[in-house]
Amino acid sequence: MSLVTLLPFIVLIGAMFLMTRSAKKKQQQAADMRNQMQPGSGVRTIGGMYATVKEVSDDTVLLDAGPGVDLLFAKNAIGAVLSDDEYNRIVHGVEHDLKSDVVPDDASSLTEADEPAAAASDEKSVDLGKKDETDKTEEPSEAVAAEAKTEDAPKKTEGDSDAK
Repeated sequence: MSLVTLLPFIVLIGAMFLMTRSAKKKQQQAADMRNQMQPGSGVRTIGGMYATVKEVSDDTVLLDAGPGVDLLFAKNAIGAVLSDDEYNRIVHGVEHDLKSDVVPDDASSLTEADEPAAAASDEKSVDLGKKDETDKTEEPSEAVAAEAKTEDAPKKTEGDSDAK
């Protein structure tokens, strides 16, 4: 046999080796993640339920899903072990206070609070009320023009149909 006939088989075997290697690597990472579970850590199951680990044994995990709700899951049913910040953000809606870490874009927030209020009072106020009656006289002319356009188009009656 020549090298040319063996080359496709060699490439196919190499591709299969690489695919199985990556799958084994992912399985190993998932097993390591599940072994890192400790009582008190937050987890997400493969079904999408968030809970806190209560007890860990060889093949099972006891989860606390709420007050008085303890659930027994297989370790393989744990989809992710979450960090404390992420678990609190998802389950309790507690956000990390980033406002204290934010630097303002401009220096206006560093100046006194009275200056922006004084500048805002000098501007004209905008009237958001209804239009005057002089504006109402212009509206009917626009309505007449719109009606004229619709009258130019042929009207259909109940018996007419465009189907052929």
